Amino acid sequence: MSTRLWHPFADMAAVKDDEVVIVRGRGARVWDADGNEYVDARGGLWYAAVGHGRAEIADAVAAQMRELAAFDTFDRLANRPALELAERVSSLAPFPDAAVFFGSGGSDAVDTAAKLARRYWHALGQPGKQLVVHREHSYHGMNAYGTSLAGIATNREGFGTLIADVASVPHDDPAALATLFEERAGEIAAFIGEPVIGAGGILHPPDGYWAAVQDLCRKHDVLLIADEVVTGFGRLGRWFGCQRLGIEPDLITCAKAITSGYLPLGAVIISARVQEPFWTEPGRAIFRHGFTYSGHPAACAAGLANLDLMEREELVDRVAEMEPVLARIVAPLADLPLVSEVRAGLGLLAAVEIDPEARAADPGLVERIVAGCRRNGVLTRGLAGRALQISPPYVISEQELAKVAEVIGTAVAQAAPAHA
Repeated sequence: MSTRLWHPFADMAAVKDDEVVIVRGRGARVWDADGNEYVDARGGLWYAAVGHGRAEIADAVAAQMRELAAFDTFDRLANRPALELAERVSSLAPFPDAAVFFGSGGSDAVDTAAKLARRYWHALGQPGKQLVVHREHSYHGMNAYGTSLAGIATNREGFGTLIADVASVPHDDPAALATLFEERAGEIAAFIGEPVIGAGGILHPPDGYWAAVQDLCRKHDVLLIADEVVTGFGRLGRWFGCQRLGIEPDLITCAKAITSGYLPLGAVIISARVQEPFWTEPGRAIFRHGFTYSGHPAACAAGLANLDLMEREELVDRVAEMEPVLARIVAPLADLPLVSEVRAGLGLLAAVEIDPEARAADPGLVERIVAGCRRNGVLTRGLAGRALQISPPYVISEQELAKVAEVIGTAVAQAAPAHA
């Protein structure tokens, strides 16, 4: 019988009779309903930082739900987990006195940040500053703003214009950004960028890129939004990718590893500069925006327990220690005939780029390699139709990483004969 579940980003004509039902997880491994075991090289969708099956988080959520399962935080209302998690995240943020606005995930964090940037300039008497600039290959979620800011063309296909006030620049060219800033002077509210582009292929920034970008933002009085939905909370071996790459943003979007995916939660971390017109004088400016589940107490309890685990087990430091291990293990994959590049060396994050000529000749190649990995006990994912994703839980062992590389090598070799 075909499924009734419509899967995200899925060709349902192919998926409806071919689901892989995951039923259990422990550490960096998961099992499906047929008893097959997999190393989770994708970390779920980038989020499984502390690993699967951590009872401490489940217990913390259960305890909170017995006391207060849910309540909103509109107007003056608050709950203790939301207050405590906001304080905790603020203390970890790469700028002082941060405020934290909660939502349900990364997509609505991007919508929140983009709307807040426009509302900020309106509050300062510059309502013409409405344009948000993004980069080619970027991924900023799939809400209206995220879809409009998609640097992956297929993610915009068929939706038409949702939000018109956006502009795109190359992902690695500050000169192009400088030109746009000059051409659209007085119109640009914010520039948004991932410290390391994630879903677009795990693309590292060129040397000096972020320093040049933030200099341009300061020069042209444009807010800088760091999209840390993937890189936030340890993925690059620091609490935030901004700290690793020397970025000084005005706003940070985050989600995923804030709870390790145990419950849906996202946040925008807001600098004192952006807070100022909203927090200093009653009646001056109100940000009329929010979600039913902003500051959800059970989700925030999951976040607190997750951060407790990260700190107690020093998992952010462990990512830094495992960074060269991952880079060493995956480096030989670059010598395979169908592999054009391996990108690693920034945290527990790597991509295996499949040769563009081979992909052009065989559009289904990347997905066949992904399926081959799954058959051999490793879960990875194709990124933008070009690369394999490696973003495992922070608790993954060297032996498990070795299996990931071995299985990818086998799957690529099995796909190679058609292109020999």
